[in-house]
Amino acid sequence: MTVARRRILTAGAGLALAPVPAPAAHATPFRGRSRMRTLFIAGDSTAARKFADAAPETGWGMALPFFLHEGVTVANHAVNGRSTKSFVDEGRLDSILEVIRPGDLLLVQFAHNDQKDTDPTRYTEPWSTYQDNLRRYVSEARKRGARPVLATSVERRRFDAYGTALRTLGDYPAAMREVARDEGVDLLDIQELSLALWHKLGPETTKTYFNWTPAEQDNTHFNPPGAIAVARLVTAELLRTRVLAPRDTRRIDEEIPTEWVTWPDSEESRT
Repeated sequence: MTVARRRILTAGAGLALAPVPAPAAHATPFRGRSRMRTLFIAGDSTAARKFADAAPETGWGMALPFFLHEGVTVANHAVNGRSTKSFVDEGRLDSILEVIRPGDLLLVQFAHNDQKDTDPTRYTEPWSTYQDNLRRYVSEARKRGARPVLATSVERRRFDAYGTALRTLGDYPAAMREVARDEGVDLLDIQELSLALWHKLGPETTKTYFNWTPAEQDNTHFNPPGAIAVARLVTAELLRTRVLAPRDTRRIDEEIPTEWVTWPDSEESRT
């Protein structure tokens, strides 16, 4: 096994996890095998499907199916550059709500673009409009018998002079945690888990997880190893919160070859 692949496999091991809220009292595993169940992702570029002209950039949603059994399919509606606001305003939430069915999951991860206070089409204030939008996602999913799941956004790659990984998402993760607690929604605390992972890997090794080159220092988006590592964190959280049962997942402790990641040529769903 190469050193690079060994890093991919062990990336999430041995982390000191920050405290996160316990699963909601009503939480039960994602049950029922009478039909194919769908996990819908509403999110931004960190999760989104990428195309061949963007390779090797990879959203973690592209790697999530590697960890799920065939009975759970992923419908990745995440799109580059979207916030809780613009995703709704463009009708993208409506597109999910038209096809989501009882027993399905709606996994919501936004914050990076909600922060952009110079862009009124995307900006939300964390303790008001951002929380209001999250409650809308939760309410609309529940109206259709689907199960909402909130995921704090994956952290960017940023370190101080001493090699300590830094938080970059402001109050948005805390605001999401409050909504999850108030609404009784399962929370995947990907911010804290990814922050711990980047700190463990350090400033240099994390470059091999992001779409980072000396010419274009992208500290937000992932390459295949990074997308796989984050998808592994998401899967582990789905298990921890009992949103998914062990029978719904696979390969959680196995190496995932980066060659499994592919980028379609199609322009479908790009806009």
